[in-house]
Amino acid sequence: MKKHRRMFLLRAGGFALALGVPALLAFDGVQAKRYVELEAEVVRLEKREAELVEKNHKLIAGISVLSSADRIAVMAVEELGMRKAQTDDIVRIEMREKAE
Repeated sequence: MKKHRRMFLLRAGGFALALGVPALLAFDGVQAKRYVELEAEVVRLEKREAELVEKNHKLIAGISVLSSADRIAVMAVEELGMRKAQTDDIVRIEMREKAE
């Protein structure tokens, strides 16, 4: 009886091993494929990030150019017909609180 049980356990173990090894190899293949896909996605996202950072730098530089005091002064004079106020053009008004 012990011999039959031992033989049964050996065959069951061999059967489990025969099914387990290919199953683990298949699982490893699926994981490797998933890893490659995720790695490609990371590379794509890093490129996109670099593009967005570059675009952001260009926009910041554009804002600096557009908001410079010299450019605004030229635009005020040439496009809006404005001029710098002379001393006699300035009027100072003081407001006092009304006594109750």
